[in-house]
Amino acid sequence: MVAGAGFEPESVRVIRRLRDDILDGVRPPGSKLVERDLATELGVSRVPVRDALATLAAEGLVTLRPRTWAVVREFTARDVADLVEVRSAFEAVTFQLAARRHDAQGLRRLRADLDAELRAARAGDAVRARRAAADFHETATAIAGNDLLVEVGQVLRSRMRWLLGRHDDLQAVADEHRELYEAIAARDVTRVGELVARHVATSARLIGEHADRLRSGTP
Repeated sequence: MVAGAGFEPESVRVIRRLRDDILDGVRPPGSKLVERDLATELGVSRVPVRDALATLAAEGLVTLRPRTWAVVREFTARDVADLVEVRSAFEAVTFQLAARRHDAQGLRRLRADLDAELRAARAGDAVRARRAAADFHETATAIAGNDLLVEVGQVLRSRMRWLLGRHDDLQAVADEHRELYEAIAARDVTRVGELVARHVATSARLIGEHADRLRSGTP
């Protein structure tokens, strides 16, 4: 195939597919990722699969086991605690800068992410709601106007998206995002700081409840 409009390398397609499967829970923690089997399933050679697994390992979603197979990473309680601590500091800066520096176009993008999340939450569509919630956070980073912050966000992106998907109360998270949006739109930096602290605390509680349900097998 000749590169051009709409062309997507196989490796990019495979990375996106496996990443989405992991973040959406299609491939749960501990699942085996065998090159040969994935190549057959996705209709590609083993080379793009091998490249994809290396990329996802670098993103913190996959654990490589030389000479056997890879597995979807099983995040420990310590891993989650570390992510929550980093998220708390990162988002305090991100959302307050977004409140100070956003422009009309950036605010429209943030509103579009929020509306998508609210629609999905009302419909009970967990996958779409969680994806839109993660998009909301990433858009806030983009409109904060700090290139280094964006660069750090890219390093953390996959693990943060994983963390943001560990909750079951779709409406509660969407409602807190709506309050954050309103404070950002009003450039109320003090209010944003208060809401971020509350939002991180709410998320930490919901993450714990989600983990408890998984351990107990409760739907």
